[in-house]
Amino acid sequence: MSAASRPARPPDDATLAQRQAALVRALVAGATVPPGFDAEAVGAAAEALLRKRAGEVARRFPLLVHACEGDFTARFTAWARNHPKTTTSADAAAFATATGLDWRAAPRRRRVTRWLRR
Repeated sequence: MSAASRPARPPDDATLAQRQAALVRALVAGATVPPGFDAEAVGAAAEALLRKRAGEVARRFPLLVHACEGDFTARFTAWARNHPKTTTSADAAAFATATGLDWRAAPRRRRVTRWLRR
């Protein structure tokens, strides 16, 4: 690796907590990658986190996935890049509202009755 392609050194006066907070903002809120970190690696990790977030919404709200007609992950990750996560439910509702999807919230969970046979 040449000196020109190495990540910049972090500022000497930045505390570990400040550097960690800057990294988290780059990973989940689209902030610039802080000095001292590989921008490609941080970008790849941020993309993986967006896909994980999409998967969480998809598991909890399958009707929302169905309303996207096969391109839920791409549509959700594009939207989520500019919308920091709050909760999975709030993500689903905000995404549906922002994209104008006609969907209904997932049905309430039914009580499961277990019958024990002896």
